[in-house]
Amino acid sequence: MNQDRRDRLRDAAIAVLAEAGGRGLTHRAVDAAADVPTGTAKNYFPTRDALLRAVAERCVEQYRAVPASLVGAGPGPADARQLAALLAGLLRDVAGPGRPRVLAYLELLTEGTRRPWLAALLDPIAAGDFAAHEQLLHAAGLPAGPERARALTLALHGAVPHLLSGAPATLTAAGLDDLDRFARALLASVCPEETP
Repeated sequence: MNQDRRDRLRDAAIAVLAEAGGRGLTHRAVDAAADVPTGTAKNYFPTRDALLRAVAERCVEQYRAVPASLVGAGPGPADARQLAALLAGLLRDVAGPGRPRVLAYLELLTEGTRRPWLAALLDPIAAGDFAAHEQLLHAAGLPAGPERARALTLALHGAVPHLLSGAPATLTAAGLDDLDRFARALLASVCPEETP
């Protein structure tokens, strides 16, 4: 099979999920979004489960690429200031270019409540955040234990739905109207003895 076309279909499926939700994810909708002949998605992904699996795998691939693109090839943030900038960048991605991917991921999580195999496929995304955030705290020279990493990760995850909905009063109340300030305050809460 043509890998470029397969990726185009998977990206189109992400766009469909983000825009139309789980009920809107059909082979025909993916064909239309990818601008390919009717039946193409069905040829690549014959069943709905195959289509869901393909979208989930693509979300995992894209998810792993985002932090790498923000950090670059370097060792990661060297101090609290750089870590706060990285976290703010991750949140900006959620509200900006990564929005379709994150919406699709949340739709897939909902599907995963009825399809345990899908939940298992997506599990590395959220589970990996805890270890990754602990490593980032350590790289930045901040206290880094599982409890601090949990607090940081859960706060960031909790911010996601609010960033996606974009309700201005909620964003202001949560401090998400200024992502740089939010990230600095979050680090100060997680590591109060180390962050100015």
